[in-house]
Amino acid sequence: MSEYEIKKQICEIGKRIYDKGMVASNDGNISVKLNDNEFLCTPTGVSKGFMTPEYICKIDANGKVIQAYEGFRPSSEIKMHLRVYKQRPDVKSVVHAHPLYATSFAIAGIPLTEPIMPEAVIALGCVPIAEYGTPSTEEIPDAVEKYLQHFDAVLLANHGALSFSDSLLNAYHKMESLEFYAQLMYQAKVLGGPKQLTNAQVQRLYEIRRQFGLKGKHPADICPNAKAGKPSCHTCGINTGSFNGGCSGSADDNDLIAEITKKVLASLGK
Repeated sequence: MSEYEIKKQICEIGKRIYDKGMVASNDGNISVKLNDNEFLCTPTGVSKGFMTPEYICKIDANGKVIQAYEGFRPSSEIKMHLRVYKQRPDVKSVVHAHPLYATSFAIAGIPLTEPIMPEAVIALGCVPIAEYGTPSTEEIPDAVEKYLQHFDAVLLANHGALSFSDSLLNAYHKMESLEFYAQLMYQAKVLGGPKQLTNAQVQRLYEIRRQFGLKGKHPADICPNAKAGKPSCHTCGINTGSFNGGCSGSADDNDLIAEITKKVLASLGK
């Protein structure tokens, strides 16, 4: 695929995340790795729903501009993308967005770790929360880095979400799956709480994933807990501290959500 075709694809994905309400105004950013020292990325201060190929910037591994049309400069969040590429040689694209439900969990401090549907377990895995960092600084890359070797998507505390994969389309699909998972989780909580898959069912899904040979990181293969003989990350929302430096949930999350749900329903007169 030529650089121009990749730029067109970035614009198409930008329109998708905008049309789906995953970003508002000029929020979000997208990047694609061309080679070890060249990357394409969306510009700052531009709506992702209205981009054309000439908007897309080209930078090097240090964030220095190689090519950009007059009036355009790389996203201020490109440091976060470059950190992902540095730590994950398998990653070819990064997508950052503010999807409504996923970002709500990030703001509430609740990681998405409960195994509630096969597709999420197989294709997405657990989604931890990286500590808050000031946008456009090294704080966010530093906070995200500790999760990069174990996960393919990360919630950003009080900020949004980040997904990454071996192609732009796959990175986008992970963001879409993350938001769908978050919405299902939220609505299941409102209905009284999700019925989680059993450990045996999760292990079977892990085996299916291995058989499929899916790329990326996932608890099925590299979960630090599983390697240490502990419960996998998919239970860390229940077992406090089961993964040091991993999912940042607490044992009180479920009780807290239940209490909030009760209050919401009470306010609605239900």
